[in-house]
Amino acid sequence: MLFNSYVFILLFLPICIAGYFELNHLKCQKAAQVFLLAVSLWFYGFFNWSYLLIILCSIFVNYAFYKGMMRYPGRRLLLVGALTFNLGLLFYFKYFDFFLENVNLIFHQDFALQQILLPLGISFFTFQQISFIIDAYRGELPPYGLIRYASFVAFFPQLIAGPIVTHDELIPQFDDREKKRFNWDNFSRGIYIFVLGLGKKVLLADTFGNAVNWGFGNIAELDTTNALIVMLAYTFQIYFDFSGYCDMAIGIGRMLNIDLPLNFNSPYKALTINEFWKRWHMTLTRFFTRYLYIPLGGNRRGRLRTYCNVFLVFLVSGLWHGANWTFVFWGALHGAFVVFSRIFKNFFEKLHPALNWLLTFSFVNVAWLFFRADSVTDALRIVYRIGQLDFGKINPNIAESFNLVEFRFLFDKVFRYDILDAQPFFFGALFMGIAFVAVLGFRNAFEKMTAFRPTAGRLLSAAFLLVWCVFSFSGISTFLYFNF
Repeated sequence: MLFNSYVFILLFLPICIAGYFELNHLKCQKAAQVFLLAVSLWFYGFFNWSYLLIILCSIFVNYAFYKGMMRYPGRRLLLVGALTFNLGLLFYFKYFDFFLENVNLIFHQDFALQQILLPLGISFFTFQQISFIIDAYRGELPPYGLIRYASFVAFFPQLIAGPIVTHDELIPQFDDREKKRFNWDNFSRGIYIFVLGLGKKVLLADTFGNAVNWGFGNIAELDTTNALIVMLAYTFQIYFDFSGYCDMAIGIGRMLNIDLPLNFNSPYKALTINEFWKRWHMTLTRFFTRYLYIPLGGNRRGRLRTYCNVFLVFLVSGLWHGANWTFVFWGALHGAFVVFSRIFKNFFEKLHPALNWLLTFSFVNVAWLFFRADSVTDALRIVYRIGQLDFGKINPNIAESFNLVEFRFLFDKVFRYDILDAQPFFFGALFMGIAFVAVLGFRNAFEKMTAFRPTAGRLLSAAFLLVWCVFSFSGISTFLYFNF
């Protein structure tokens, strides 16, 4: 189920909030927890009910390993078994066909691809359970019942695309009696942030996505001007798409009195690539730091080993994002640049902050091309188009991607002025300008929620934005991170 859909906003969310708090109000707290788990599973299985078999199997098997570790602490065999199960599950559903493709290519075989359907969010709920299992092996967990554990894994706001939460961040909140009472302050904050995230996704990310889809589908028609626009459009699409999801997840959690960790902190404000990764997908960075980088030795075994560890973490991070060499290459690019920035740390520290920002932002833009492209070759073709310095007119198809019906109606019927006749890329330039101001000049949603005060102005603006978004649902699209 999508956050940006009629069924979620008009049916699922009201039922979820009303049912959960009403059961708690009636002192049926166990029933309320079961209800929250049930609606989370409904949310997950809405697209394909067969997904439920996968996530339930994952939950039950991991819980069995956890109970075994509680009974026999320190048993490495249980840890190995749990990791094998989780990584095996992830490999089969996400990487098996990719593995067969490369075996066929390298060894000239013709193994038939299985065309395995990727379950939504499998990377997220698998990593979340891996962290839980490792903490259990280390003896860092208290006793948890099956319902609380299943709720921790399947809690729907963070189930599909994160954040990757840890047990101590979420499960104690399910037991907090104060959080079982409906709270108008939390609800108003939550719905305000939810609507802001919805606007980012529906009005900004999806609009930029129109230009991106055309550009990556027609690379041969791109000159330098249009290749740069397509590159920037994807940079903003993935920003507002993922930022919008994170805002909506935090907002829904707050409506239910649940605080989810910050996962997105204005990453395009970063002055260095290291800072970028402290701001982008923060809980994934935390996971790899805790459970891969530090076990590999971190920075404790000399400079060369540190560089190798850093590069390996980014390589794995790239592969985690998808079963394609484009993601591996993207991870390798980031790993190489992080290592490079560490080696020449003194040089970068002497640069003006504006130049550091420009270098970081430019690198992130180019790297996103490999993240989005269907192949490394396609990404290199766009890089080549940019490097040709063949500047021309903006392609009408790209310009048309930004011409929303509501904007054209406003100019044609209200202002009585055909702006597109004089400036065909007017709306495209408007979106680009709004995007730059938003990512560099505005506070992020988490900061806004912290300082939130209910006012008539915020109420009216949120109501207007919500209605605008709902009327724009005819072009519903999934979140980009649903694919990972």
